[in-house]
Amino acid sequence: MQNQFDPRSTTNSSGGVNTATVGVPRAARDAGLRSYMLSVYNYMASGVLLTGIVALLFAPYAQGVLLNQAGTGMSPLGWLITLSPLGFILAMNFGLHRMQTRTLQMLFWAFAAVMGLSMSTIFIAYTGTSIAQTFFAVAAGFAGLSLYGYTTKRDLSGMGTFLIMGVVGLLVAMLINLFLQSAAMMMAISAIGVLLFAGLTAYDTQKIKSMYAYVAGSDMMGKVVIMGALNLYLDFVNMFMFLLQFMGNRR
Repeated sequence: MQNQFDPRSTTNSSGGVNTATVGVPRAARDAGLRSYMLSVYNYMASGVLLTGIVALLFAPYAQGVLLNQAGTGMSPLGWLITLSPLGFILAMNFGLHRMQTRTLQMLFWAFAAVMGLSMSTIFIAYTGTSIAQTFFAVAAGFAGLSLYGYTTKRDLSGMGTFLIMGVVGLLVAMLINLFLQSAAMMMAISAIGVLLFAGLTAYDTQKIKSMYAYVAGSDMMGKVVIMGALNLYLDFVNMFMFLLQFMGNRR
């Protein structure tokens, strides 16, 4: 899943950079940008932590709740829990300009908790060691890629368009493989998925950074922080899941 947002169209009447940043000393702008990005990372990391805690606590009950009696597929409740995060993402995107910041916060935490429920089955399918190894590998890779996106002077917007198209193609391939059940195709999808979301991590970081000039000092800033955290959360979790499928040791 990939979430996209762009509040620039509503930040001010002229569609340009927020006037709150005009005439502000560079040191103050840099300090504000660092505080803004730190807030994004704090939300993102807290969401990942909440997801992990919920997944770990719910894991002993996951097989009985999420899987059918034969253990070969999802139960109706399992499908509901699995698809619920998509509903939260749609609600946050379409309600971005109407909702209060506090409402978006509550939806973000609820989304992270439901994601934990839906991801709890990984503790059934994979060994704890491979889950931990994959998590730390993704965390290290994510940190490096996000740092690149933050510091690079290169415009990544063109690459972002290509990557988003790649994600759409990846979703189509995953749907096709639901019927084919090809192990080789699943491995290819997992490898490509890791690469796509690795690229999106850098792209989204640069995009979130660029938003600061448009929302600094406005009512949108808190909302953009939450939506930026959601974007990076999705990049991290998708990269983790695809890498786990690619290199995780099954039980």
